[in-house]
Parts: sequence; structure tokens; C-alpha cells
Amino acid sequence: MTTILFVEDEAPIRDLVRFALSRAGMEMIDAGDGREAERRLGERRPDLILLDWMLPDESGIDLLRRLRRDEALRDIPVIMLTALAEEEQKVRGLEAGADDYVTKPFSPPELVARIKAVLRRATGADEEGRLRLGELELDPSRHEVKWQGTPLSLGPTEYRLLRFLMSHPGRVYSRGQLLDYVWPDDDVREERTVDVCIRRLRKALEPCDAGHLIRTVRGAGYRLDRPDA
Repeated sequence: MTTILFVEDEAPIRDLVRFALSRAGMEMIDAGDGREAERRLGERRPDLILLDWMLPDESGIDLLRRLRRDEALRDIPVIMLTALAEEEQKVRGLEAGADDYVTKPFSPPELVARIKAVLRRATGADEEGRLRLGELELDPSRHEVKWQGTPLSLGPTEYRLLRFLMSHPGRVYSRGQLLDYVWPDDDVREERTVDVCIRRLRKALEPCDAGHLIRTVRGAGYRLDRPDA
């Protein structure tokens, strides 16, 4: 399930957005200020951050700038959500690293559409949310992976791992990061578990000659290459 972190100090707005996201099949985690947002990010990596400009403890712009300097978090898409409608404010948000900008008051359907559009751009997904790597296709709505149209059999953990790697091609992730981003909090969390799952995933991808695209980066972790890289 797509996870959205919403950093907003007004509870009624959080409730409104939570309802809209749940109807769209997304999960929302929330934070009332910048410090709580950073705690949430330490516990779980979201697929996208909705960030209010005016927070009780700091400006959302300041938090955004810190996120863009953080190697582990800098690639998470961010949509600024604020009542500041002047062009100068929008430019400041975009220059600080925001991927989009939504002005309050907003329409929940428009907000959901903006979120989906930003996620498609960030992950390379098509209009239906499908991810493609050469002739390998992953369809989150059907929880299905296909090679040249033929379904492949993957276990649930291998599926989550492949989905994450296909959403971030070319990026190196350590074993610890993969545990945080892919494995449930209540699951066994040992770094050797990642190695075992990578081997199983490579084996499952052997029939489509794609297992070699999952590269071991010595001393760093793993990376998924594009076929034409």
C-alpha cells in the first residue's frame, strides 16, 4: 500500500486528508510538527511527503531543505501544502526541492490526483501505476509481476523487494535500509535475511534473464540496474 506522511499541525485537515487517501487506497501517517516528522521518518519510509509550509516549531521549507541534504531521504517526493498562494512563495518551495505545490483550501480529489501524478514521475510508473523494466512489468493493483506478458511466481517479500527496487532504479541501498523500507516492523530483521531474499529474487527472475540486473555493490549494498544501463 502506498504510504503518505502528512506533516500538518491542524487535526481537522489531517482527518480530511486521511479520509481522502484511504478512499484512494493509500495509507497516511501523520506528524504535527517538524520534530515529530523526523521521528516518523526514522521509523518508516513513506512513498511521498505532504508538507505544510507553516509548522509550529519551524518552517516547512526548513524541514524540506534538511530532507534534501539527507542522503537516505533526499529522493522521497514532497508536495508542499499551504495557504500562501503568491507566486514568490511557490517559487521558493520549488527551488527548495518540492516536487509540487497545492494551495489551501484544496479539493481532496485534486490532491489525490496530484499525489498520483508525482508518484508516477518519481517511480517511472505509467498512468495505471505499473512499473516496467525492459519487458518486466509489475502491476501493484493486481499484485502481479509479468515477463513478456507471462506471470512470474514471487513470494510476498520478494514482490515487495522487487517493487521497491523497480521504483528506485540505479540507486544503491544498504541491507539496513532495505530492511527498513521493505520488511514489516514485526518481521525478522537481520541483515542476512536481505541476502537470502535477494538470492531468491534473482532465481525467480532467471527465466526472464533479469536476475543479473540486481547488482551487489561491495561494501554498500544492492542496486537494480536498467537493462540499457
